[in-house]
Amino acid sequence: MRLGCRYSPGVAILRFVTHPQVRISADIPVPLWGLSDHGRARAERFASQPWIAGTSRVISSAETKALETAAILAVSLGTPIEVRTLLHENDRSSTGFVPPDRFEVLADAFFAAPEVSIEGWETSSAAQQRIVDATLDLFDAQNAEPGDIAVVAHGAVGTLLLCHLLNVPIARSYDQIGGDAAPGGGNFWSFDLAQREVLHRWRPFDQT
Repeated sequence: MRLGCRYSPGVAILRFVTHPQVRISADIPVPLWGLSDHGRARAERFASQPWIAGTSRVISSAETKALETAAILAVSLGTPIEVRTLLHENDRSSTGFVPPDRFEVLADAFFAAPEVSIEGWETSSAAQQRIVDATLDLFDAQNAEPGDIAVVAHGAVGTLLLCHLLNVPIARSYDQIGGDAAPGGGNFWSFDLAQREVLHRWRPFDQT
């Protein structure tokens, strides 16, 4: 389903923001992981960028790491957080925590076979439809408010929404930046709501 909505000239940019580095623990469910000290520091630096001041709405996944990132933005802006439970990461509860090397193998398969459930994971096709449905109203002029919008969530679903907006097949080649640039997340892409176009793909917080 493509976005076929009207756009408001009063709303400029939607930025999809992923949480930065987290405290990883095999003993804690992944949705309850919080930010690491380094991740929090990166989020605080990101929130201090002058252009962030143009943001009027902060919308967040209900997962702890996203909420903590959104809270840093919201405090700097003096705006409340709007929580949307359907912005959660792709459902991986069937496997729970898996070591990083194994996770990368499963993630490759998740993106490579959109209609296939990888070891019980939510399919990437289903996750894409969910994230599109969860954000559809943000692109509707009837619900628009002046100012930019920050949607704070997770890498995989952000990539799936980006693929949808670019009108390209689901592929991990569109996934958020990793490696030395932004290990563990802390990236964003931007969409011009008036012009209906992606302004840029994933950029790390530190490259604004």
